[in-house]
Amino acid sequence: MKLNGKVALVTGASSGIGAGIARALAAEGAAVIVNYAASRDEAEAVAASIEAEGGTATAMQADMSSEADVVRLFKDVIARHRKLDILVNNAGVAQFETAESLTEDAFHKQFNVNVLGYFLAIREAVRHFGEDGGSIVNISSILSTHPSPGTSIYAATKGAVDTMTYALARELGPRGIRVNAVMPGYTNTRATQGNFAGELGERLLAETPLGRFGEPEDIAPTVLFLASDDAHWISGESIRATGGARGV
Repeated sequence: MKLNGKVALVTGASSGIGAGIARALAAEGAAVIVNYAASRDEAEAVAASIEAEGGTATAMQADMSSEADVVRLFKDVIARHRKLDILVNNAGVAQFETAESLTEDAFHKQFNVNVLGYFLAIREAVRHFGEDGGSIVNISSILSTHPSPGTSIYAATKGAVDTMTYALARELGPRGIRVNAVMPGYTNTRATQGNFAGELGERLLAETPLGRFGEPEDIAPTVLFLASDDAHWISGESIRATGGARGV
């Protein structure tokens, strides 16, 4: 197994892409922390499903936009596992609005979770990675480079994720810490339910050469690769996992 003996924290892992990532890392031997903000039952169900398959997982609560919560989460992780090797920043929020309806609340909510939350988690992870360094994988989006109408704030947060990924790879590389990002395409999750219906869905599907929308299980292998030693010479990259879609 590629991740035997590793400890991995996946934020926002109670459902969707995060849950798929948690299961993939656990299947390769990592002890996985399934982070959630509010969906305790779902997070515990993900952890239980991993344990049922012979893996190791624990559900832990923290609002990733809260500094106090993030500090507490990492203290709990270290108290339980004594170390940390992998951080997957996946927790996020999307609120799509046109320019006329943009609100200050929508701006701060998305930047606080999608950008500040990533930075807070990275800060704490760096403090707890061992002498061998670690791997950080940030979940970005195809919208960071090809935003659709109504996605301006969300796309801006993901553009920030791509930029921080490259900047932090340069900053943290001398310490043996790799930082990469994965940019999912149009992926079926609870958060995107209903987004791919009708004419828009037909257009998005036509823009996806592999002929279907993605599933969480399609994104997880790329994250697993970047988290593992197979990607030991890769850092500062944002890798598209889109089925060939370039955006509309």
